[in-house]
Amino acid sequence: MRRAFQASPTILVVTPEITYLPEGMGNMANTLHAKAGGLADVSASLVGALYRQGADVHVALPHYRKMFHVDVGKLISDELRVYMSHLHNSRIHLAEDRIFYYRDSVYSSYSQDSFLQAMAFQREVINNIIPDVKPDLIHCNDWMTGLIPAAARRMGIPCLFTVHNIHTYKATLAQIEDRGIDAAPFWQNLYYERPPYNYEESRSNNPVDMLASGIFAAHFINTVSPTFLKEVVEGRHSFVPANIRTEMANKYHAGCASGILNSPDENSTPESDPYIEMKYDAETHVKAKQVNKIAFQSRTGLRVDQNAPLFFWPSRLDPMQKGCSLLTDILYQVVHKYWDQGLQIAVVANGSYQPIFRNIVAQHDFYDRVLVCDFDEGLSHLAFAASDFILMPSLFEPCGLPQMTSQYFGSLPVVHDTGGLHDTVERMNVEQHTGNGFPFETYDDGGLMWAMDEAMRFWALPAEVKEREISRVMRESKLRFNHDVTAQEYIRIYENMLARPLVQH
Repeated sequence: MRRAFQASPTILVVTPEITYLPEGMGNMANTLHAKAGGLADVSASLVGALYRQGADVHVALPHYRKMFHVDVGKLISDELRVYMSHLHNSRIHLAEDRIFYYRDSVYSSYSQDSFLQAMAFQREVINNIIPDVKPDLIHCNDWMTGLIPAAARRMGIPCLFTVHNIHTYKATLAQIEDRGIDAAPFWQNLYYERPPYNYEESRSNNPVDMLASGIFAAHFINTVSPTFLKEVVEGRHSFVPANIRTEMANKYHAGCASGILNSPDENSTPESDPYIEMKYDAETHVKAKQVNKIAFQSRTGLRVDQNAPLFFWPSRLDPMQKGCSLLTDILYQVVHKYWDQGLQIAVVANGSYQPIFRNIVAQHDFYDRVLVCDFDEGLSHLAFAASDFILMPSLFEPCGLPQMTSQYFGSLPVVHDTGGLHDTVERMNVEQHTGNGFPFETYDDGGLMWAMDEAMRFWALPAEVKEREISRVMRESKLRFNHDVTAQEYIRIYENMLARPLVQH
């Protein structure tokens, strides 16, 4: 039951993608599914948790008619008006533009196409949705909403801007205005490639940085983990442009920035996951994980052995971020070192480094010890349930979700101690009954080897010790990493920005 509230402030969450919306937010709520990545998950979970807790929350997103399973061939204009009339009293606000209607993916591989979508979306939010909703606070996400904080500041509406990814796009005021957004009233709230002299001088030849503008104009910003925010502010990541780092640091030192962890998909749990062979919980994980391991091994050609220690690689094979080169450097060494123990490694992921893994497996005939296959959602879910450990030796990680999901499933994370991994994985201490994984500090193949050795030392402990600690990690992860915890952090920011409670308790 929703809590009663009086004169609650209205929050408008503006997101270019969302996975689901809670029942009750409109007749179309359970048909709106447009996902490209983690932004979809956090947007959806936040909206759902805010709504459950009684907040007056609205969401704006593009009207991806094809992806929302609407038969556009039958939707002539009169029928579309009837269709939209069902949302008259809804909290869902769909940005209308033909550029969204016939898409079958959220993002295009063409940067110009992504720019045109972002402009159409923001045009509708600024010109139509904000005047309709009249929000007390606006929450924007990533560069695709980067103009809205500047417009909101001009309207006197406080704006939170969440940085999920360090990606941006640059365009001139002329290009922005050609897409139907009148930027003249808020041009001074935008961030330019060089300091502007005046509006006319900058309009055609001084590009606006979308991500920097969102950070610059917002009243408050957050990243998706506290440690990643500090790393950016301290200049630890060379891939972060100097202007982005400077603007984030300005907000941070002004007390207007924080890090809030994303949460894993709460529908993907060992108690309910439809893809796994046997469902289980913290008390019944031992036998069930053995059954799931046998099912996974049987499906993939790994040697069937319910007692073999299984390491699972859940992330894309991107050598620039994910650290897959560290694993290929030690793959032969670690398999041979633990040959008698039957160590297995499962890589269920796509990416540029996949051929290198395949070549090592072929060269050493490791086919029954090392699996390398394309990403498959069902197989990936089963791997979480089957594995004893997951591998995430990322060079950097703004948040990361697999290291939290794995703890739901009783699979302990082996990670590089950085960003969101630092915030979610602490070294296992069996004697003190603390910790949940095996982080390493030095980013090289030796660091990863050390952490895998630590994991194997844990694996060699008596069964009753392992069972107790894994059960503890599973229970603690549910309490620590969930959507309501994340929503409470955002509510705290909203209330500080509004200087009044979001909901009446």
